[in-house]
Amino acid sequence: MLLTQIEDAIIARLRLGLGRMVREVGSYGGELDDGLGEAIRRFPAAWVTYGGTPRTEPTGTSRKRYKASGQFVVMVGDQNLRNEAAGRRGGPGAGEIGTYALVYAVRRLLSAQDLDLPILPLQPGRVRTLFNTRLEKTAFSVFACEFATEWVEEALPLNAWPAPAKPGTPEAAADPDSVFARNQGKLGDPDPDWLRTGLNYHLAPDDGKPDAQDILRSSK
Repeated sequence: MLLTQIEDAIIARLRLGLGRMVREVGSYGGELDDGLGEAIRRFPAAWVTYGGTPRTEPTGTSRKRYKASGQFVVMVGDQNLRNEAAGRRGGPGAGEIGTYALVYAVRRLLSAQDLDLPILPLQPGRVRTLFNTRLEKTAFSVFACEFATEWVEEALPLNAWPAPAKPGTPEAAADPDSVFARNQGKLGDPDPDWLRTGLNYHLAPDDGKPDAQDILRSSK
């Protein structure tokens, strides 16, 4: 599924690029909503999440292909025992990277990258403050870095149902419609195997009858 592929590719690039700037890079799982104190102890860190699709519009002439705009968010956080400014700006000590440097590094690594996926290269957007405060004796800050991209989605034909690749085949592993088969959703009939194609050749002046004909046949 493309959304999962994009998120995983962002995480993989940040893990390689950020190196020792952070203790962890991962998919956001509510760390800042549940158990904030535990999350702070894992700083400096970066978490990635899908931020939604604000816009989808038809593309091409068939009206069955849609250009979807997607948002992805990278949250970076750091903490410092000295003061709030040091949490943002960093310091001379080991591990005092600071969230400002993390924001720069994330945007530097991701902007204009397509991650080897069929998407528009990531466009940097807003950077928002999520936290800039203290918890007991620890000052910490968290920023959200937004990125936008686009991709093309194919709609099903009118009244059709998904027809994923046969389970257990190599094609099924890469077919996003396999989610319907795995979860007993209603399925349509797969496209018939290609057997042959007839090619007719007409010479000018054309009398409406083919002057020559080729038949291309499947090798199966």
